[in-house]
Amino acid sequence: MKERILIIEDDEAIVRVLRRALAYDGYLVDVALDGETGLVLARDTHPDLVILDWMLPGMDGLEVCQRLRAGGNVPVLMLTAKDTTADRVQGLDAGADDYLVKPFEIEELSARVRALLRRTQPERATVLTFADLTLDTSTRQAMRRGRVISLTAKEYDLLELFMRHPRQVLTRELIFDRVWGYDFGGESNVLDVYIRYLRQKLEAEGEDRLLHTQRGVGYVLRENP
Repeated sequence: MKERILIIEDDEAIVRVLRRALAYDGYLVDVALDGETGLVLARDTHPDLVILDWMLPGMDGLEVCQRLRAGGNVPVLMLTAKDTTADRVQGLDAGADDYLVKPFEIEELSARVRALLRRTQPERATVLTFADLTLDTSTRQAMRRGRVISLTAKEYDLLELFMRHPRQVLTRELIFDRVWGYDFGGESNVLDVYIRYLRQKLEAEGEDRLLHTQRGVGYVLRENP
């Protein structure tokens, strides 16, 4: 089951970035541009995590956070330009579980989202399945036809990205951004090397190829045509 994330943020440019990044990470995403709408959505959709801006029109993020906390235990990641220690204490005292100062790197936000979901909902660990391949995100173990596949940290990250987006062609730029966290450079062959490693491990006993090259674009996880 996909985790559902509610973004309560009035800056539409930030919302677009967050929505795109979180959707690529495999989450269901809802958006509210003000606090009152956010509270209604939280009540109706029961999100697994809320990303909440401090400075909202009308009801501010602190009040929204307090009301969310009064109504349940949904984890809250607060976003704000306020960066003093007193501000952080005020946000945490209002019930936020974590605090991220603007401007922030999307990779850090994604990591904090994953950490909050692991910490607050350990029972929701996901087993991803595609064809005869499975990936347990709690143990980070891959298996194919009952055969355990040993993966390095980067191989795991790469395979998880593909398995969260099956049959979608992922560009080299997107893969570098999601797995390496920065622009590795168009001339680098590190991605091709890791794809080769993964193929060797996934096909070690003659299994069908699942990772395919989309020439000039990137790679895709799909069955043989």
